Amino acid sequence: MQVILLQRIAKLGQMGDVVKVRDGYARNYLLPQRKALRATDENRKQFESQRAQLEADNLAHKSEAEQVAEKLGGKTFVAIRQAGDTGQLYGSVSTRDIADVVTAGGFTIDRNQVVLDKPIKALGVHEVEVALHPEVAVKVKLNVARSDDEAERQARGEDVTVIKDEALDIETFNPDEMFEGDAGEAHDEA
Repeated sequence: MQVILLQRIAKLGQMGDVVKVRDGYARNYLLPQRKALRATDENRKQFESQRAQLEADNLAHKSEAEQVAEKLGGKTFVAIRQAGDTGQLYGSVSTRDIADVVTAGGFTIDRNQVVLDKPIKALGVHEVEVALHPEVAVKVKLNVARSDDEAERQARGEDVTVIKDEALDIETFNPDEMFEGDAGEAHDEA
């Protein structure tokens, strides 16, 4: 199906481009989200008559997004989650969770604006991209920890996944001490 894009869409085209996309993508995403129109002669005439207004609206939204990006860029947000001793989360941090944490931090974003390449399933400081506008994206840091105290330690660069007593045991571990004298003698006789 051929559609006329009403805004810039990554990996597809700029506003006003006529592109060929799969029917399902157009029917289920582009058309209901009002990101495109079917490429009919009537819609092309309608788009050309509204093009100046659409470009002005797009420019206004982009400048607003750039102002928010200046304030939001580089900020760190803390998400408290339950996790095991190894740092593996019980579940994962979703785009909705990230949007809620950023919104609680004073910035209004939608979960659709959060771009995750892979799910967050471990404790630590993770870099997350937030697309405020199709042409404006900003990176924020998400500090995933079990408690506020642990989040502060992680922010300083401390690794909270290793318990100090276990680390000492690993350093001083000697496998020869694990076996009794009988097992060692049986091995010598053979």
